Formats: sequence, C-alpha cells, structure tokens
Amino acid sequence: MFTRRMFLKGGGIAFFALGVAGNPSFLTRTAEAATGTGATSSRKRKVLVTIFQRGAMDGLAAVPPIDDSLKSLRPRLALSASQGSTDPGLLDLQTGFGLHPGFAPLFPLFQDKRLAIVHAVGSPDPTRSHFDAQDFMETGTPGRKGTPDGWLNRAVGLLGHDNSPFRAVALTTSLPRSLYGNEPALAVTNLADFRVTLPGADRTAAAAGQGFEALYQQTSEGLLRDTGSETFRAVHMLSAADIQKYKPANGADYPQSPLGNALRQIAILIKSDVGLEVAFAESGGWDTHVQQVGQFNRQARDLAQSIQAFWTDLGSFQDQVLLTTMTEFGRTVRENGSGGTDHGHGSCLFVLGNNVDGGKVHGSFPGLSTASLYEGRDLPVTTDFRAVFCELAGKHLSIKDDARLFPGWTGKRLPLLKA
Repeated sequence: MFTRRMFLKGGGIAFFALGVAGNPSFLTRTAEAATGTGATSSRKRKVLVTIFQRGAMDGLAAVPPIDDSLKSLRPRLALSASQGSTDPGLLDLQTGFGLHPGFAPLFPLFQDKRLAIVHAVGSPDPTRSHFDAQDFMETGTPGRKGTPDGWLNRAVGLLGHDNSPFRAVALTTSLPRSLYGNEPALAVTNLADFRVTLPGADRTAAAAGQGFEALYQQTSEGLLRDTGSETFRAVHMLSAADIQKYKPANGADYPQSPLGNALRQIAILIKSDVGLEVAFAESGGWDTHVQQVGQFNRQARDLAQSIQAFWTDLGSFQDQVLLTTMTEFGRTVRENGSGGTDHGHGSCLFVLGNNVDGGKVHGSFPGLSTASLYEGRDLPVTTDFRAVFCELAGKHLSIKDDARLFPGWTGKRLPLLKA
C-alpha cells in the first residue's frame, strides 16, 4: 500500500518538483509544448506506448486471409477483397492477408513499412474469461493468479537509471494491472485537471478540492520545503487552458473519443520531455457477441484514427516512440446466431515504429481448416505474447533480462525490430 507520504515523496509532489531550483524546466517545457513554442529537447528518451483493446478483438476480422477462406465460416461477417456498393472490401496487404477497411488509416503506415502485424498471437492459457485473461496478460504470468506486479511495472524497474515521477503513466481512470508494483506509476485522468489517481485507491490528488498545493501544505516541514514554493508557483504556468489550447502538429486530427484524448495527452507528455518512458492507454468495446459489423467498424475506425493522429502529431519525436496494441484473446472462427462471434483464443496485434520490421504479417498462421483450429473452433496461439513484448522492451528500452521481465517464461523473442 502507498501511504500519503510515500506518494508525495515518490510520485505526486515530485510530479512538480523536477528541476525547480530557480528554474522549473519541466514545467517550462510542458507549457511550451502545450502552446506550441520552444525548441525540441535534445534528450532522446525512448518511450513504449501500449494500448489494451479490452473485450477481446476479433483478429480474424481485423486481418483475415485474403483468399476468402473465412466466407464459409462467416457468411454474414466476412469481407472480401472485391469492392462493392455495400461492401467496402478488404485492403490487400500483399502478404496473403487483408486489412479491415475500418483500419484504413493504418494502411499507409503498413505500406511505408513502419507498421507490423503479429497474427495468431496471445496467451497460452486456455481461459475464455475476460477478467482472468486480462489479468494474465497484464501481469505477464499466464495461468498464475496472484502475481503482485504487472509486466510494465517490472519493465520500469529494469530500465536501470534514475526515476522520474512521470516515467510510467496511464491515461486511464485507475491504475491498470500492467503498472501495479513497486515502481512509481501514475494514472492521470486529465492533464488539464492535474487529477492523478493514487495507486490502490479510488480518490485522486485533486479530488474534493485537494490539489497539489493543499497536499503540500499538509506535509512535514522538511519534505520538499526547499523547492516547494517554487514548484507551486510553477504549477500556474501549466493551466487547464494551456493544455486545451495545445495544437497537434502536422495537421493531426484526433478523434473526440477516450482513446483519442488519451493519445493526445501522451503526445503532450512526450514532447514536454518530462521523463516519460512507459505509457498506457486503453480502448474498450471489443466484445462483439451480437451484431458485430457496426460495433467492430466503429471500434476499428476509432483505434486507427487515434493511432494515425498520434503518429502524425509526434513528427520528429517518432524515432523515440514504439507503440503496440494488445488484447486478451480472439474470437471464434465461426460466427454465432446473433451476427457476432464468441470468446476465442488467438488474435492479432499491431506494432508501430520507425525501427519496426514493418510491411509484414509476422508469426505463424496455421490456416482455418478444422484440423488447424484450437479445440476445433478457434484460431490457435502460435506466438506467445511474451515473445513479442520481450522483443519490444528488449530492443527499444534496452531491457536484457527476459527472465525477470516475464518470470517463468523460457521462450525466445519474436524478431520484430531492426537491429
């Protein structure tokens, strides 16, 4: 449990105590980023951005085989590569797979070889429980309940250099399981409100009128007193209006959605050079049991538009950033009687970055014959998600100890990033 003093010393007040010895450089940079002024920082800190698609994305709808082998299994749901008046058609990835038209904003990134897809990926644990599968993926210990920390928190602990209070941030209403653990991590609901969720608690630092200034006044005489007054004077440099006035670069247009807003704020943090290295966002609504077509289209479009806007907005910061998606499991190969799909096994994920071996569909796709399916009904998992995340954390964040990042796993990394 985090005590108030621990939070103030390790996360909350330190949020505003960076470089404030007469020059609140962190807040200056943040304000400059929010208003579009100031020079690009010389600090080239690597950032891993993760997006959890909660509800279990249908990987076969997102990236189906281009040969129409899905048509007989999904007569109402499967798209083809042919264009029609009512069927927008799949985008041909020229890899034996198509891309769902809802993900069209990502297509140019794939063609530009910055986006890679991993298919038939997921957890080796057979559970079809959303809660258990998400827990296993976020802790990185499939089949093992009760793991106290998340894999992203362990990644933070393995970075091997000084901590920043903003090193690990989730743009979510509560701290995700991925960031539970001994390393400081923040859940920020809205940068403009400075509302930072305390780990393991339902309250926020700014709740009930208790802002950072009020919290500071409640601390002991010695705690940050030397820099406190300068810190809180600097707080006013970054007002809600400054955040709201932030203009994305290069004409980037974020959707007015929770994910679009989260990625917009992550872009602000990256450009502000506050020490961000691990960022987390989430996209809900992927549990498509009934009338999948409309719901999937909306979710795909929001995810793709949000990622495309984020990448465009980053501009010269793209070299520092690697983005990956994840989802707890896939959907059944056959559609159900309600025009949807049920809980399955393998799915797919996207990886975006300038150093990605992109323009490819990675992993081993076994085909859709009954003999190839898991339990005769699901796309099997041929790539363990840990093989992907070890590769990303290893090469992008320079984390070498796979055994500590994913305890109990002895597999090999899936090559996804260029040497």
